[in-house]
Amino acid sequence: MKSNRKSKLQIHLLFWVLYYLLEAYLDFYWSRYQFPDFKWQIRLQNTLILELGYFLVKIPLAYSLLYVYEKVSVKNIFKYGLYILIVVIAVLGHRFFTHYIIYPYIYTVTETLDGKQPSGFLNGYVAFNSFMDLIFMVGLIFGVEITRQKNVLKDQISQLKSEKLDQELTMLKAQINPHFLFNTLNNIYGMALKKADETPDVILQLSKIMRYNIYEAAEKNISIEKDIDNIKDFIQIQKIRHRQLTVDLVVNLDNPSQDISPLILIQFVENAFKHGVSESLGQAYIHISIQLQNGILTYFIENSKEEKSHEHSTKIGLKNIRRQLELLYPKHTLSVENRSDRYIVNLTIDFHDTFSL
Repeated sequence: MKSNRKSKLQIHLLFWVLYYLLEAYLDFYWSRYQFPDFKWQIRLQNTLILELGYFLVKIPLAYSLLYVYEKVSVKNIFKYGLYILIVVIAVLGHRFFTHYIIYPYIYTVTETLDGKQPSGFLNGYVAFNSFMDLIFMVGLIFGVEITRQKNVLKDQISQLKSEKLDQELTMLKAQINPHFLFNTLNNIYGMALKKADETPDVILQLSKIMRYNIYEAAEKNISIEKDIDNIKDFIQIQKIRHRQLTVDLVVNLDNPSQDISPLILIQFVENAFKHGVSESLGQAYIHISIQLQNGILTYFIENSKEEKSHEHSTKIGLKNIRRQLELLYPKHTLSVENRSDRYIVNLTIDFHDTFSL
């Protein structure tokens, strides 16, 4: 709020300085035709003084109208009546200052209509000139203020959207972490039933993964190298249990420190294990390729499918990942092919086009 007020003050001060310079230039240029006998130094001095004097009328007019526009809540007919009343008072003030102060005390001459005929305090011609001078200023200040308000509103909406997306991503991660833990604990449970010797090793690997999920994945972004290390730990757990499964992982990164949102990639690996692991298959396999070149990630996973698909168990995880990709990488491409004997995922992310929260 204080920042907005400071910004408003700065913008309005800049407006009045620029407006003063514009009006001073125009009046100084016009004065050489109206007062050709005056030296330019005198004309410049008079112009600077009278424009400052006009501010005594113009500034109250501007902010009175802005106040009515922003704060006064009455029916339109009464609001327009207030506008008219304020403008009329301002025109009278403008004429009073021009007729009784500027000409007799600054220019030291009598105000005239055409250089010969004296002008009265108020008639149609001079009143119209005062009105146009004031309305020109009012149009400018309203344009500046409305534009400023729109920019402030745009920034506020952008901030709210960012906060909303941040909250949504946090909720999505909160959904993913228990989902991952549930599946891994199922694996450990199966090993414990068989009293497998590798069970302590799997628990140790799980501890490492959960440390990553609790601490590292809490960050908005993490290096892709660390995220891939987590995938490797996950694969190691699965390979201990499923010895008949062939897993190939190819990683080629030209920038290992490239930021990526945590837990984006591992969900596809988890789904691949759910589809690819089956004792009923002769030779189950999972092929994974992660390539990062010039800020573009190419992620490929192909896995064999078991005879009885568990598609219903992957819908929540895949839906969450799709949503995260939509929020963080709007122009990503994701292709998921569900063939009769295999499951193929192709994901491309251009890190040059990333939404920053």
